[in-house]
Amino acid sequence: MSESTAPTRPLRDRALDLLKWLAMLTMVMDHLRYVGWHADWLYVPGRLAFAWFCLAIAVNVARSVSRPVEPRIRWKYLTWLAVFSVVAEFPYRLYMADEVTTLNVLPTLVLGLLVAQGVISRTWPMRIMGVVALGIGVAFGSHLMFGAYGVLLPTAFLLVLRGSLWLAVLPGVVCLLSNEWPKIIDGMLWGDPISIGALISCLLGPWLGLALLRWRTAPAVWPMRRWAYLIYPAHFLLLFGIRHAIAA
Repeated sequence: MSESTAPTRPLRDRALDLLKWLAMLTMVMDHLRYVGWHADWLYVPGRLAFAWFCLAIAVNVARSVSRPVEPRIRWKYLTWLAVFSVVAEFPYRLYMADEVTTLNVLPTLVLGLLVAQGVISRTWPMRIMGVVALGIGVAFGSHLMFGAYGVLLPTAFLLVLRGSLWLAVLPGVVCLLSNEWPKIIDGMLWGDPISIGALISCLLGPWLGLALLRWRTAPAVWPMRRWAYLIYPAHFLLLFGIRHAIAA
């Protein structure tokens, strides 16, 4: 869920938009588990969603490095994320009432964006904001979806974005740590297929995302602009309605 203002998108942007749509799709699939159907297997593709959103953030941060001027804090981007962090909290808690243990995912993405911008910046204000964001992520990790490791995931992608695909092992490990890795590992040792699938999804998801971004012939998809922020709170309300329709 990132902001784009280019009127004409190059081929590489098609791959990025496709990545964001796939992230949205896997997110909705993950949340379908709480509609009332017996579909625990959706936990496996659901592990891809957060990783791919973080990758999209890393791509946008990396683009600012290639510009001739010093990258600035992307206040509009941060503002939209922050505003919808608040807007989405009620629909999130309404739908996930019995499962809520953290804030919705957007605050984690806000902090992750600040940390990533601080890492690539050559100015002290941005570096300080990045350090403060990381400190908040560590101090309040138990209240954040995907915790402190989730805050670090965009930066992990940023460090390997222009390197070999083999380096995707780094964000793969961070992705695993940001999920319920003790339960995943324990379930895998017991031979649980969902846990095994989740482990593979966490470790290979970043690699798949990076590979997708290098797909030069990616099909054109509907570009995601600012309206895409509405999808996050709206899909909770839609799924809430579906659950009540099923229960009726």
